[in-house]
Amino acid sequence: MASQEIVFARGEFYFDDPFCPIAVRRVAAGSSARHRYDFTATPHRHDFSELVVIASGGGRQMIDDRDYQVAAGDVFLIQGSSVHCFRDRDRVDIVNVQFEPGRLPLPLDWLRRLTGYNVVFEVEPSVRGLQSFKHRLRLDAAGLATVLELTRQLENDLRDTTPGAQAAALARLLELMVFLARSYDAPPGSGRSVPVRVAKVISMLEIEYTRDWTLPELAHLASSSANSLLRYFRQATGTSPIDYLLQVRLRRAAELLRSGECNVSETAAHCGFSDPNYFTRRFKKAFGVTPARFRHDCDS
Repeated sequence: MASQEIVFARGEFYFDDPFCPIAVRRVAAGSSARHRYDFTATPHRHDFSELVVIASGGGRQMIDDRDYQVAAGDVFLIQGSSVHCFRDRDRVDIVNVQFEPGRLPLPLDWLRRLTGYNVVFEVEPSVRGLQSFKHRLRLDAAGLATVLELTRQLENDLRDTTPGAQAAALARLLELMVFLARSYDAPPGSGRSVPVRVAKVISMLEIEYTRDWTLPELAHLASSSANSLLRYFRQATGTSPIDYLLQVRLRRAAELLRSGECNVSETAAHCGFSDPNYFTRRFKKAFGVTPARFRHDCDS
């Protein structure tokens, strides 16, 4: 690894439409490149997310100086900052679904209610190690066939040049993500693994955000000590569980205010804030304006 140059693969290499940062690239078994900018066997990182589907065969996937054995039906996410490549590309057929989540209007508030989404797309890639990678998604034959068909349809959407094709591609990507999230079935004995523990807490905070959760309650939910939960939750999300809960409440509040269905006091109550003044302070700190101004600007 140290002796081999690390290539930086930019999204512009793969996204045919700069306004639709989604791509599907297939890599067949063998040593020859199957598409331009195919760095499958070369250590590389990129500025987008890559969903890797092992279509057939198997081999060793190197991610951040660790080798992982993978086989047909395995699905995992590579985050842009990770250095990765395949050690045995001549024995594996791969489908890579590449996308930039920050540039796509994904319904993250809904997706994060699914424990499987949190494990596959957010937590496991953030705390990846020999133990956590054992709990990646592994599809059965029927599930793999469905995923391969969805990726084929996504390719067709991306080739389409008629109006609405971009929206169709986004909808297909979302369909794929939801299918994978719902397909996640934690391996036996993995309920106490770090990714599953953290994912369960994220899902619960997204669903029951009006509840006044305490750290001990969340640690109990995760079958973990408070200190361990804090450490791994921060590693996966960049924040603490209680601060994450506050962010969820504020996002929900912004949605309600934007809809015009509730006034400021009603919004505070609906989103778990018992003190309207505290809600106003926190909202202004997060969004730069008071809730009343935010609602007024949305109505204008």
